[in-house]
Amino acid sequence: MKKYLGHDARIDHVAIAVTDLQEALFLYRDILGFELLNQREIKGEFSGMISAELCAGGFSIVLVQGTEPKSQVSRFIEKYGPGVQHVAIATEDIENVTDKLKASGMEFSTDIIRGENLIQIFTKRDGNSGVMFELIKRTKSTEGFDANNIQSLFEQLEANDAY
Repeated sequence: MKKYLGHDARIDHVAIAVTDLQEALFLYRDILGFELLNQREIKGEFSGMISAELCAGGFSIVLVQGTEPKSQVSRFIEKYGPGVQHVAIATEDIENVTDKLKASGMEFSTDIIRGENLIQIFTKRDGNSGVMFELIKRTKSTEGFDANNIQSLFEQLEANDAY
């Protein structure tokens, strides 16, 4: 990523797909001691997910669970199993990095999503590893996620049948 970013990559957050959010919270929060920052539920046109954001010191861990079999997260787990669903890489220039990646052959599952505190875009999922990459720029806050960004992401992924 250094050739696209102009510097070493910094991970903003890692999303981990789980089959049972409460069980995962017991491990990550209660045993490992990560601080729970936020929990939310997102609903799209035909699917949904619940999530928990945890502070891991320097980056976040976001645990995600599908709410029904059609959910993007449930479909991800069915195909790839529980585990890393996406890795978010921080950048100050999403447009430039996106253009460079597209020129190198990278395909994207979303358009650039602009929110009050965040700008994001998501690549298509790698069929070999199951991992999707996110480019993220935080414009005001250093942690957390905008509900409108998450809703837009969820709707774009549904519309593109991406999971």
